[in-house]
Amino acid sequence: MPLPDPVLDAAAVERIIYNGLPMSSLAAFTVIDVARGSTTVRLPFASWMLRPGGTVAGPVMMLAADTAMYAVILAHIGDQVMALTTNLTINFLNRPQPAAVIAEGRILKLGRRLATVEVLIRSEGDDTLVAHATGSYALPG
Repeated sequence: MPLPDPVLDAAAVERIIYNGLPMSSLAAFTVIDVARGSTTVRLPFASWMLRPGGTVAGPVMMLAADTAMYAVILAHIGDQVMALTTNLTINFLNRPQPAAVIAEGRILKLGRRLATVEVLIRSEGDDTLVAHATGSYALPG
């Protein structure tokens, strides 16, 4: 079954996340795109993101992945802040550059009670995939 069109635009999704999760302001992310079945999130580069060796740390990419998952789900189900992460698996594939993190979330399945999402993560300005995540969210009923 094809996915429905999003019910919220990027600005609305971003506003809901910032209002519902005060810690979001620490990452200063932007929801840059919402489309049918997908959302793109950008975490601007900051020195706190680095790990030894000068690359973006794994927990930052996990933050990007979870933010992209939440954003794409909210875009498609509306202002339902009680959607909750139930699973997140991430594979680190290549060394990320010290740059903004771009995370594209794609809905694989949107059910009544559970959503399954994949996230492709890249360094801004580079098409190399640096991480791949999959996860699921429990949806409010």
